[in-house]
Amino acid sequence: MAASSVTARVRYKMIKRTLLLCPNASCTIRRLNVESSRYDGQLQSWKAWSDWRSTPRFKPAQKFSPTRPSTSFRLPIPLCLSSTPLCPVLNRRCVEAAVMTGLALNCRINAKSFFDRKHYFYADLPAGYQITQQRRPVAVDGLLHYSVLGGKKRNQVLRKNIRIKQIQLEQDSGKSLHDDARGQTLVDLNRAGVGLMELVMEPDMTCGEEAAAAVRELQLILQALGTCQGNMSEGQLRVDANVSVHRPGEPLGVRTEVKNINSVRYLARAIDYEIRRQIDVVRRGGSVRNETRAYDSKSGTTVAMRDKEGLQDYRFMPEPNLPPLIVYEDPSRIPSGADVRQAVVVQSLRAKLPELPGVRRDRLVETYDVLPEHSFTLLNEEGLVEYFESVLKATSREPRKVIGWVTNELLAFLKQQDLNVSQSHVSPSSMAQLLELLEAGSISSSVAKQVFQEMWRCSGAKTASQIIHEQDLSLISDMEQVHVICAKVLDSHPHEVQAFRAGNKKVLNKLMGSVQKETKGRADPVAVRKILQDKISETMS
Repeated sequence: MAASSVTARVRYKMIKRTLLLCPNASCTIRRLNVESSRYDGQLQSWKAWSDWRSTPRFKPAQKFSPTRPSTSFRLPIPLCLSSTPLCPVLNRRCVEAAVMTGLALNCRINAKSFFDRKHYFYADLPAGYQITQQRRPVAVDGLLHYSVLGGKKRNQVLRKNIRIKQIQLEQDSGKSLHDDARGQTLVDLNRAGVGLMELVMEPDMTCGEEAAAAVRELQLILQALGTCQGNMSEGQLRVDANVSVHRPGEPLGVRTEVKNINSVRYLARAIDYEIRRQIDVVRRGGSVRNETRAYDSKSGTTVAMRDKEGLQDYRFMPEPNLPPLIVYEDPSRIPSGADVRQAVVVQSLRAKLPELPGVRRDRLVETYDVLPEHSFTLLNEEGLVEYFESVLKATSREPRKVIGWVTNELLAFLKQQDLNVSQSHVSPSSMAQLLELLEAGSISSSVAKQVFQEMWRCSGAKTASQIIHEQDLSLISDMEQVHVICAKVLDSHPHEVQAFRAGNKKVLNKLMGSVQKETKGRADPVAVRKILQDKISETMS
């Protein structure tokens, strides 16, 4: 008895210390008999995944919740079923990630939070229960500030807020996979028991577009914090959308939960479809069922999966293997004798918060005088802001002239080949050199685009100057030659000349295009415009 008592106390102390230790892992479930030198008996460290939920209504409203651990996409991991032989372990990095997310979302951080067992029986959770902070989370009462482009031309910045109910740490479940060929549903248990962070939003949204904008903003915030890589297609960020409808003045209706949506675009479509479906049910006199549904991206519809349990069905009980989680507001509150280096200190994490997306967008508009829609485009592509600012440092061109090249030319080539900014074939310095030649009047804008295309094709092997020299793309310096070409174009386009004289000024662009075609884009467009206008005026007088 004495030996057992000592063992129990030692084990409890070890678990308690683990809440502050384990710098290389996060909210993981450690399997005692795992054999893997890569993981040293633990799952991969936490870079955070996130999952969400939303809830629209007749006047649609929504809830959200994010989840995910940091098991890397395509990375083989030890099988962890979260069953009897496993002992739960929580580490400091996991807690820090949740606290930093809470601070960025203006949450109140609880000095003490607790873990419970949430019991339910489903194939994706072999243990029959989930360890969660659902009832007593680490962060509560936050506010997500986000902006969307509105107005007739979608160039007005509309600022909105969504209330954050809570941020909690818990275990992930397995992943259900449907085998169409066999007509079976399979369960991938590789992620079962792995730690995740869940963020729950209040029902403050009314349509799929609002929900998608909020999730996109939150995705950018998590990426800026480094608490989540945020790649939804790889499962690093998932969304569960809780949707209900109600008539104005009535209480919120019965909700359904659309599970595991892995795309912002699909999120908007799933919510809008579910709103329409529920409205149709209510109008026909039916009742909306409280159930879990899945979104079928092929048909654009949601399909029923299973009934939704109530809180009483989960039979919550305190998790016996994890003591209360304690975080400290500042170093002075850490108990004497404790290792300060291992404590989670809110004040220190607050000082590490980076520039958040909303602040960064405002800075871009104010500093570089770019349009609001440009600031959204820059932030929506990881690394694009840094690329843009690097080009600006190396060129004398105005920011508004540079932004078009970055958001149009560069982005178009990246998307054509499904590349990210870091994989660009044209470096910021190479683009800056090209823009300097354009600014100096050495080449026309149409030629500059040809040169950029060639620079991309040869992956930086040739500079802009080399390409211009080899292909003889410099502007024609002999203005007599340009005059002759302009006269030739006017003679071959009598109908356009007559239309211009009659007041149709737009046909001048067609005439200019013909001149550029003759010169292969080597004529100065400003000079060509003036020459054409002067020659047409001369024939009129």
